[in-house]
Amino acid sequence: MQEWRDETSAIVNELLADGSNPDLDYEIEHHFACQDFDLLEKAAVDLFKAGFEVTDAEEMELDDGATIFCFDATVECALDVERILADIEKMRPILEKYGVDYDGWGTYFQE
Repeated sequence: MQEWRDETSAIVNELLADGSNPDLDYEIEHHFACQDFDLLEKAAVDLFKAGFEVTDAEEMELDDGATIFCFDATVECALDVERILADIEKMRPILEKYGVDYDGWGTYFQE
């Protein structure tokens, strides 16, 4: 979890250093991927039940020709490291249950 703490702190600090508004709520997009569509879909349902908005799954081809499926789970919240980490912790048991990979999170600059 230290890796996610470091990465999350870096992203938040970079956005704030660039002048992003610390007083607004942000749409935080958590990214997920799995080679098994059925498992990915089950994880998406569980994340939805846990309070996250989920996007439709997309199919992607990797450089080596392998196919993966991916989707995002979003939540609107303050640009706060502890809040974002709490959401990641809430997601982890679901991802582990289905063998879905967490591929980080992102958001957009806000003036």
